[in-house]
Amino acid sequence: MDLKKAAKSVGEKKVEMIASKELLPLTGYIHGGCSPIGMRKNFRTIIDSSAENCETIMFSGGKIGYQIETTLEELKKALSFELRDVSE
Repeated sequence: MDLKKAAKSVGEKKVEMIASKELLPLTGYIHGGCSPIGMRKNFRTIIDSSAENCETIMFSGGKIGYQIETTLEELKKALSFELRDVSE
């Protein structure tokens, strides 16, 4: 991910990865198991626009070693997200 593109895509000057020690209290997930689905707070979710070219996408299932594979259309039923160019 290109952090400059990510910041621009959400109208911010800068974005950064959250510190591991802040992850659990903020999201409810441990490092390595953070998922866009089921967080304690409703965070804006951005998915790289290249995902539109994929039949399915995969992301963390919320626990280390658990993955979810789905289509963007199915994901829309569970999560509000935006497609933006945020890759390097």
